Amino acid sequence: MNLKRRKFLFLTSLGLIGTGLTGILTRQNRQSADFAQSNKAIAANPPKKDLLLRFVSVADTGTGAKGQYAVARAMTLYHQQNPYDLVVLAGDNIYNNGEIEKIGDVFERPYQDLLKQGVKFQACLGNHDIRTANGDLEVKYPGFNMKGRYYTFSRGNVQFFALDTNGNADWENQLTWLKKELSLSKAAWKVVFGHHPIYASGVYGSNPEFIKTFTPLFQKYGVQLYINGHEHHYERTRSINGTTYLICGAGAGHRPVGKNEWTEYSTSDLSFAAYEVYADRIELSGIGTDNRVFDRGFIQFKSA
Repeated sequence: MNLKRRKFLFLTSLGLIGTGLTGILTRQNRQSADFAQSNKAIAANPPKKDLLLRFVSVADTGTGAKGQYAVARAMTLYHQQNPYDLVVLAGDNIYNNGEIEKIGDVFERPYQDLLKQGVKFQACLGNHDIRTANGDLEVKYPGFNMKGRYYTFSRGNVQFFALDTNGNADWENQLTWLKKELSLSKAAWKVVFGHHPIYASGVYGSNPEFIKTFTPLFQKYGVQLYINGHEHHYERTRSINGTTYLICGAGAGHRPVGKNEWTEYSTSDLSFAAYEVYADRIELSGIGTDNRVFDRGFIQFKSA
């Protein structure tokens, strides 16, 4: 066998002749392109110089099932692209009965990537959460950062008011507290959150008693946004007497949703909501498990 033939057979055995060489180069190019595209997908967006605060909200999460993990992954990717350090967790944090021993399965593991990055969750109690010890163990759990069954905290020019909207809540004292805190607030933006809806187009629908109680209260004290769960869907209303109502209860499961005359957008898709706060507006986004923004809305600032 001559030298040229031996060299040909050797190269052939390595797959470096003809289509073999082309295939290797093609695979290498494709892998490089995929790597570049992957990096591009998670590249952080440039900081927005006028942005005051970015946060997200989600509710009805505590299942530990694949739906919760899907939404958690979308929240994590959004964090990589658009950093935030606050999650409003609007109740039903532990299914089915608020058993604190499940906290690893339904909170710490699903959101471990966010927690490792220092993202802070601020929770309120849902109806499932109060089935064990009336929710007291969740109130005391450090990861939920609850100062009580109802409480307030601020981030710059944004003040948040967390409510206990359950039927056994201490409504007399809670409403007295809320009116006082709202009246004393100097924040430009006021955001209230609780588990139960005020306006909704889902299985439970709107709550006439809550409409009677909260709508004039929010109007009087300039509450621009109310966030809740309980309904397992996403729904954003138009401004109702100056307040936008947003349901983000498709954080692990979903149920059908319709529309009302005040509905701007609704969907039963698994999702969470994201908010970018500026001096003159809040930009709201509904984001699905495919990482796409399916809804975008605005709340314009109006001085009192």
